[in-house]
Amino acid sequence: MLKSNSKLMLSLLATAVIGQLAHASSHREAPNITRFPTLDSTDFYAFNSYEEGRGDYVSLIANYIPLQDAYGGPIYFAMDPAAVYSIHIDNDGDAIEDLTFQLRFQSMLANDNQGIELTVGPEGNQRTVGVPLKNIGGISAADQGAANFSEAYSLTLVSGPERTGSATPLQNASSGMDSFHKPLDYIGNKTFTDAASYEAYASSFIYSFALPGCEQMGKVFVGQRKDPFVVNLGKTFDLVNYVPVEGDSAPGAGDAGGFPGGITQSSSNDNLQDKNVTAIAIEVPKSCVTGAGNGTIGAWTTASLPQARILNPDAKFAATEVNGGAMTQVSRLGNPLVNELVIGLADKDAFSSSEPKNDTQFADYVTHPTLPELLNILFKDAVNTTLGASIPTLAPTNFPRNDLVTAFLTGFPGVNQLATVTPSEMLRLNTGIAATPVAMQSAFGVAGDDLAGFPNGRRPGDDVVDIALRVVMGRLCYPIPVGGVDTDLGLCAPEDASVGNVPFTDGAPVDASMMMGAFPYLATPISGSDY
Repeated sequence: MLKSNSKLMLSLLATAVIGQLAHASSHREAPNITRFPTLDSTDFYAFNSYEEGRGDYVSLIANYIPLQDAYGGPIYFAMDPAAVYSIHIDNDGDAIEDLTFQLRFQSMLANDNQGIELTVGPEGNQRTVGVPLKNIGGISAADQGAANFSEAYSLTLVSGPERTGSATPLQNASSGMDSFHKPLDYIGNKTFTDAASYEAYASSFIYSFALPGCEQMGKVFVGQRKDPFVVNLGKTFDLVNYVPVEGDSAPGAGDAGGFPGGITQSSSNDNLQDKNVTAIAIEVPKSCVTGAGNGTIGAWTTASLPQARILNPDAKFAATEVNGGAMTQVSRLGNPLVNELVIGLADKDAFSSSEPKNDTQFADYVTHPTLPELLNILFKDAVNTTLGASIPTLAPTNFPRNDLVTAFLTGFPGVNQLATVTPSEMLRLNTGIAATPVAMQSAFGVAGDDLAGFPNGRRPGDDVVDIALRVVMGRLCYPIPVGGVDTDLGLCAPEDASVGNVPFTDGAPVDASMMMGAFPYLATPISGSDY
C-alpha cells in the first residue's frame, strides 16, 4: 500500500493526463459535426422532474449550438430549418426507440417575410428599405411588435422506430394549431430591460400539448439558456495548467487544507460561464412513456439533415438552398463525454451517425479503453521514479472493463437497467425512483448517495466531469454509498485500480442551485449587453 501522500501524488499525475484529454462535454466533439454547429448537441439530460408538484413527470432536455457568445449579433443563433431534431425513448430495452419527439423549425421575417421596412430620405426622394436587425425596439411578453425575426416549430410524436413508425402531429394546447414558437435570444437589456423581463418573455413560450392516449398534458420549451455545463477548459488544454487536486480540506472550505497548491472550487475556473446554448426541453407524464417495460427508460438525442443540399447561387431569405434525399443522422448524444473520452478519433463521426442497436461495433473502446493505457505509457516510469515505487501499471487492470460496460452500456441492476438488457449507449432513467428535491441533490449523483442523479439519468446540476473521471480510473472498483451504507458493486476490486478511490476535480463547481427549480430548469441566458 502506498502512503497517503504518495497516493495523492499518483492521483495528481493521473488526473493531469485524463484532464488534458477528457475535460469537455459534447461541444464540437467529432470532426464532421464542427461543420454543422446548429446541429451539434452539447448536452442531454433525462431526469425525474423535481419541480414541486411535478413528481409524476419526466423531463428531457437536449441542448444545441455550442459556445454561444451572448453578444453574437446581429444574427444570433437560429435552428436549422432543414434539420430534424429528435429526442428518443426506448422503454423495453431492445436499443430501438419506441417513442420519438421530432422538432422541425421555420425561420420567418415580419410582414410576410419582407421584414420591417423604414421610409428613408426626404420627400420626393424616399425609399422604403428593410432594416438589418432582428428587432427595432423593445420587446416584452405583452408586446412583440418590434421583432423583425421569429422562429416557429412543429412537434411530432413518432411511435415505433423513427424512420418507419406512426407519426402524430402534436397540437399547441393554447392555439389548437400544430405550431409552437421560439423566443428571440437574449439580445440585451435595452431590448428586454433586464433579466427578469427576459425571463417573463421567455416563459411565455412554454406550451402545453396533449399526448395521444394520455390524460395528462406535456410541456415544451425551445429557447436560449445559460450553458449549464461547467468545465475548466482552457487551462486543461494548456497542458493542464493547474494542479487538478482539491486544495481545500473540503470543496469550498477556503482553508487551503487540502493538497498544497491544489485547485480550489471557483466559478472562475468555468470557461463556459459566459456561454449560452439553445435548449429543447420537453416534460411528459411518466405513465405515458414507460410502456410495458419495468419503468426504466433509455433516452438520447439526435439531429438529422437530408442527404443532399444544393446551394442557391441567387440566395434569398428562406431560399438559400434546396434539400433532398433521405434524412441522415449527423449528431448523437446520450451519456456525456462518451464521444470525447471513449470513442477513438477515427470512429467519432461513425458514432455520431450510428444507432444504439448497433453499438457492439464500439465495444472495444469500452472493454479495453485506451485512455488509462495512454496514462500508463506516458507516466508510469516518472511516477515510479518520483515515488520510489515499482507500480506495475497506473491503469485499472480488470479486463474486460465490466465496470465501464455497466456504466455506459447496460445500466446498474436495480437502479437504471431496463427490462431487457441490450448493450448500447444511452442515458438510462428509472422513473420509479423519486426525484430528490433541489436543495437536497448531490452533484455526484449515485456516487454521492443520491440515486435520483447521474448515472440514473442526468440532471443539470450533476457534476458529470468529475464523476466520469473517477469512473474511468476505477471508482466503481471501490464501495460506493447506497442508503448510507458502503456497497461493493462486485464489478471489480480495489486492487484492480490503484488510483480509483481518489477524488478528481477540475475546480469548476456545479450543483442544482445554479439552475432553476422549475421547468425548463436551465438558467436564464447571459445578456448580450447590460444597459
